[in-house]
Amino acid sequence: MLLEAHLRPARLDLRRPLEDANRSIKHIYFPDAGIVSVVAESTRDRQSEVGLIGREGMTGINVVMGNDRSPHLSYVQVAGKGQRMKSDDLRHAMQESGSIRNCFLHFAQAFMVQTAHTAVANGRANIEERLARWLLMAHDRLDGNQISLTHEFLALMLNVRRAGVTEALQALSRKGLITAKRGQIMVTDRAGLERAANGLYGIPETEYRRLTGWRSKH
Repeated sequence: MLLEAHLRPARLDLRRPLEDANRSIKHIYFPDAGIVSVVAESTRDRQSEVGLIGREGMTGINVVMGNDRSPHLSYVQVAGKGQRMKSDDLRHAMQESGSIRNCFLHFAQAFMVQTAHTAVANGRANIEERLARWLLMAHDRLDGNQISLTHEFLALMLNVRRAGVTEALQALSRKGLITAKRGQIMVTDRAGLERAANGLYGIPETEYRRLTGWRSKH
């Protein structure tokens, strides 16, 4: 009841901003469907995705950690729906209930593992491996096998040229792991996609299961 009484339905429209960089976080969002990107932006207006949030979690990690803002921005990458509550109500619930506080802290820890492995992938992996990992992470957070995204947006999220994303998608398609059409990607061989990720996928997912009990339906 500490949380339920404060939750309100929320539409997660495509590209909707949920958190602005260095601005006070007013609401926490809990996606039931769709995907939220947490994006770092450099002083040269270059963006790179550092984390994904879907039905396994929540926005507002910094509020959970005792702060009121983040240097990153968060917005809806795949449209969906969910629930939201005021940040102050979340703070109150965490103060009132140790179990609620621990639950959110466990999610924050799992999310930090994900962002650390994103840094490893960005620094050491080729585009095809990074794309395979990203598609697996998105697949985990969606029903069905279809992911609605353009090449342009994937390039932005992976911080690579659009041509590089196109080549990587074509390579995964030739291996029979996905089919890619304009704005739509279909996962056809998940096990093969995991092999294509070349060890980049799996450790954060194991931590999500260990810390929060969440696991993909796929």
